[in-house]
Amino acid sequence: MKFKFLEHTADIKFQAFGKTMSEAFKNSALAMFNSMYDKKVKPVKKVKIKIKGKDNENLLYEFLEELLFLLDTKHFFLSSIKSLKIDKKNFKLEAEMTGDHAKNYDIHIDIKAITYNEMFVKKIKDKHITQVVLDV
Repeated sequence: MKFKFLEHTADIKFQAFGKTMSEAFKNSALAMFNSMYDKKVKPVKKVKIKIKGKDNENLLYEFLEELLFLLDTKHFFLSSIKSLKIDKKNFKLEAEMTGDHAKNYDIHIDIKAITYNEMFVKKIKDKHITQVVLDV
């Protein structure tokens, strides 16, 4: 299982999973975009990003916030993440992604912001888990 949606009174809450923190971050991004559109998105164009954070939660927040920024400003709608590398010591992230123009899809929900409410990045046994609440 890559991610699961959890009950929340007004917003969208999910947990994402991975064997590595990078995989859990990838699945967090996929969960966020899946909450807006749950069908296949064509990999028409490539985007590369570099993010810096203060800790693991801030790095996740900044990563998802950058994806929302790309959606809002460049209309980039995520299809897949080809590579995602995390420098855990310095809280840096580099990712290469594919996606398409958002106008080509019937997006059924508008995400206003990523929140820190109930957010975590944990390693439990051999599994990495993230939890995020999206303000809609």
